[in-house]
Amino acid sequence: MRTALLQSSGRPGSVGENLKVLDAAAGRAAAAGALLLAAPEMFLTGYAIGDDIGRLAEPADGESADAIADIAGRHGLAIAYGYPERDGETVFNSAQLISAEGIRLANYRKTHLFGCFERDHFTPGEQPVVQAELGGLAVGLMICYDVEFPENVRAHALAGTDLLVVPTAQMHPFQFVAESMIPVRAFENQLYVAYVNRVGQEGEFDFVGLSALAGPDGVARARAGRGEELVFADADPAFLAASREANPYLKDRRPGLYGSLV
Repeated sequence: MRTALLQSSGRPGSVGENLKVLDAAAGRAAAAGALLLAAPEMFLTGYAIGDDIGRLAEPADGESADAIADIAGRHGLAIAYGYPERDGETVFNSAQLISAEGIRLANYRKTHLFGCFERDHFTPGEQPVVQAELGGLAVGLMICYDVEFPENVRAHALAGTDLLVVPTAQMHPFQFVAESMIPVRAFENQLYVAYVNRVGQEGEFDFVGLSALAGPDGVARARAGRGEELVFADADPAFLAASREANPYLKDRRPGLYGSLV
């Protein structure tokens, strides 16, 4: 499944402008044969927007979700994107996957909040594994800091996730996560990881880019630089099946030894 990673911070604070950026990227991605477009963490509104997070937060089935469903339907590809989700008085840092038919397939709430900024503005989610079927693959959702906890990604591997989509707001000086940790996570769990980052200065944060789609062999199929970019790579089910057959990590686990970890 050809996957497009939209490395961009969009226009922080402007939902309307970010929808335009997403629409343009969807057109380019579809023209290149992509079946899935992934956008970064909090792409809908911007990340470092302070109290505007609460003001701009929307329900999972809100107006912006409808607008993105329209974009997906017009361009004929699925879209995964990050946004602030409002559920009553509670706000979550969420990611949603919408199909090429404009159907909401999955909604994930970030379970591991990073730093005081996120803990001041969001409530952590409680469901670690959220999946949907897309193009013959089990697609899972996770957000940024979540992927840095090996237990989280292993839970997806054990649940059968084939492609883990990770909208991200990865900042300096933690670029080693994009460069080194993401390929290792893909290899040790025998799945594809699509890690799609923001880029440039935003408030107090300096986002490092370096978005990547890493395969189960630990090799990045695509790697963005430090600027705004749309990159493409394929998640190949046949290669994934062969890799899982050859790599014994999941088969050789001894869960009985790991009880003390939790």
